[in-house]
Amino acid sequence: MLKRLLTVQKVLGLLLVLFSASMLPPAAVALIYGDGALLPFLYAFALILGIGVLNWVVAIRASHELRVRDGFLVVVLFWVVLSLSGAIPFWLSPEPELSLTDSVFESISGLTTTGATVILGIDELPHSMLWYRQQLQWLGGMGIIVLAVAVLPMLGIGGMQLYRAEMPGPMKETKLTPRITETAKALWYIYLGLTISCALAYWLAGMDGFDAIGHAFSTVAIGGFSTHDDSIGYFNSTLIEMIAVVFMLLAGMNFALHFVAFRRRSITAYSRDSELQFYLFLMIAVTIIVTVALFYTDTYIDWEDSFTQALFQTVSIGTTTGFTTDAFYYWPPFIEILLIFLAFVGGCAGSTGGGIKVIRFLLLIKQGLREIGRLIHPNAQLPVRIGGKVVNHRVVDAVWGFFSLYVATFTIMYLALAATGLDLLTAFSAVAACMNNLGPGLGMVGAHYYDMHDAGIWILCVAMLLGRLEIFTLLVLFSPAFWRR
Repeated sequence: MLKRLLTVQKVLGLLLVLFSASMLPPAAVALIYGDGALLPFLYAFALILGIGVLNWVVAIRASHELRVRDGFLVVVLFWVVLSLSGAIPFWLSPEPELSLTDSVFESISGLTTTGATVILGIDELPHSMLWYRQQLQWLGGMGIIVLAVAVLPMLGIGGMQLYRAEMPGPMKETKLTPRITETAKALWYIYLGLTISCALAYWLAGMDGFDAIGHAFSTVAIGGFSTHDDSIGYFNSTLIEMIAVVFMLLAGMNFALHFVAFRRRSITAYSRDSELQFYLFLMIAVTIIVTVALFYTDTYIDWEDSFTQALFQTVSIGTTTGFTTDAFYYWPPFIEILLIFLAFVGGCAGSTGGGIKVIRFLLLIKQGLREIGRLIHPNAQLPVRIGGKVVNHRVVDAVWGFFSLYVATFTIMYLALAATGLDLLTAFSAVAACMNNLGPGLGMVGAHYYDMHDAGIWILCVAMLLGRLEIFTLLVLFSPAFWRR
């Protein structure tokens, strides 16, 4: 047991050393713009690097093979430590002036790609701090641990355990390439390619270089942080909004599909994927409903505005990105609730999106239809199929287990937040927005979380981590069986 814990400590130290390098780009931005925010990033770099090296040196002789449960422990410990480490620049910086609680919240929100913020006056922040917020989301989008598996050969042993614990979705055994290191690299090449393409598109559409890169970071990560208080609405450009829609949709798809399509130079992988078909169906159906509702409630006076607003907000909230072009939390209540419910579905498995994941909802629907069929034909063998293939009953059982745990966890979080004195709509939407890694909610958390009290902030921090780690990864550590030899 001690040898395994020392190996976990060694891996954690290496990952912290890797993360410390993320303080250098914003430090460089601080130098370029002369914004006076250099020291917080240098202090953070030195502190995180020192802690990482210390952990690595103490356990340098450990070389125990990582098992599946060790992977879960590394992932959870790293996300907790990473969130605390990421909060250091926010806490040390005089602008914005944040408490420790708010600093941790902003850090977790960025790394989990939630996009909820406690900062007012984002437009007035130093360029280096703006860059740092966007960069946090970009790193969290694919998962810093997948990056570590890709670039640290020393994690080749046990790398699959980290990958399985980190990657979203119910079918984690699928590898794009025979070696896990090559798989992680393939994912990052796709991720980087999408980011560069998105930044160029934004720049050509009229954003300056800084905003284009910053928003590309948060768009492809499905994060939602912006360099402006008015989010994408600041640019008042339909072209920019439609570019965002395209890349949010792409980032919400399974990255394995992008890989296969690129490798085969063919789009047939997209057309044959049942999850993608259901994902696009939901986006189209909700867009139509919201368009009609916006027009007939006189929220917008013409069909064009109703459609563009409906399309952008449906895709932004449905993929759990969280960008806004208008204050949707002031729209008619039916539309608000519909969009929040859509965020529960979220993106596809293997995407950077949050939520329960499209494939899980599709499996739940098919399982429900199978049970109806069994009532009519009790002795019939009715397997659940996705894309013409029979789904293993263990996957279906895992999905039901995940869903039941999700509902139970959501209920506990909701009750805990309501007990702090929040009104029920705000409490419900805040937990929904944080567990689904969406960001903006309804009521007093529609625009920001600045008015939340510390107790509520810490509850939502846990909710964001639960959502990012998909419930099981975190809750498995509380099982007595996990710690038995």
